[in-house]
Amino acid sequence: MIIVTGAAGFIGSCLISRLNADNFNHIIAVDSFSDEKKNINLQGKKIKERVDRNQLFDWLDKNYQHVEFIFHIGARTDTTEFDKAIFDTLNVNYSKTIWQKCIDYQIPLVYASSAATYGLGELGYNDNETLIPQLKPLNPYGDSKNEFDIWALNQEKKPFFWAGLKFFNVYGPNEYHKGRMASVIFHAYNQIRSTGQMKLFRSHKLEFKDGEQMRDFVYVKDVVEVCMFLMHHRRNSGIYNLGSGKARTFLDLVKNTFYAMNLEPQISFIDTPADIRDKYQYFTEANMGKLLSIGYSKPFHTLEAGVKDYVAHYLAEQKYY
Repeated sequence: MIIVTGAAGFIGSCLISRLNADNFNHIIAVDSFSDEKKNINLQGKKIKERVDRNQLFDWLDKNYQHVEFIFHIGARTDTTEFDKAIFDTLNVNYSKTIWQKCIDYQIPLVYASSAATYGLGELGYNDNETLIPQLKPLNPYGDSKNEFDIWALNQEKKPFFWAGLKFFNVYGPNEYHKGRMASVIFHAYNQIRSTGQMKLFRSHKLEFKDGEQMRDFVYVKDVVEVCMFLMHHRRNSGIYNLGSGKARTFLDLVKNTFYAMNLEPQISFIDTPADIRDKYQYFTEANMGKLLSIGYSKPFHTLEAGVKDYVAHYLAEQKYY
């Protein structure tokens, strides 16, 4: 059996679909299952059992001998939430307990970290573990992910295999429930469909033209391929970047969304809200050398290919992966 936490969420549900594609059907789906819009992500997937996240540890104590792997994808991911206690409970302490259970029961672990740990990128975007204690995230969500990364690295006892994945700007199917936390592509598609145009944040830095702020956008199908690789690899434990490795502009992203909808781009600019202006990332790009160095060799989707697939096969048809 394979445990996936955050199972009803965006990346977790896509991972279950990918596991099912390789006939891993004894999936233990862990979530709160309180959001019916999220639960739609699990329809049609092969799942052995659903376990409420608050019951997972009791369940593990009784069933650990049947568990082959744990993907701990679940987390509170709202970057606008500023209640540190919520992150301490869900992102830090919960993850520490999963870590300990993996040691106790000899279960390999992959968990979700985040590129939010890099803050404004003062130290670059290199997954060098010696730099992690020096990182300066911009919000409590990023702090919680970095706090757990630091804690994990400092543990004398570790699972026999473990990997933390710093997800960059992930986009793709099954994010219908995410509201304002959904990807820019999701919002662009819906804004273009309803108004025929797209508004982007104006640049407030002289070195960046309007719309030329750059992010590392990574397609969720590539994210789950890396997860599958690590499940089979089970060597070279550590913390890894998971992006496309190629920064692209918001203009590129939105233009490709228009093209995928067979429309000519109509783009205008609005001021970045003052309350987030000083925390706005103008550039992110994952250095992917570390993951490639341990043998990962599958090519990542280009932005053009990823956006086209997402729009044509999922958004336009309101389909799930």
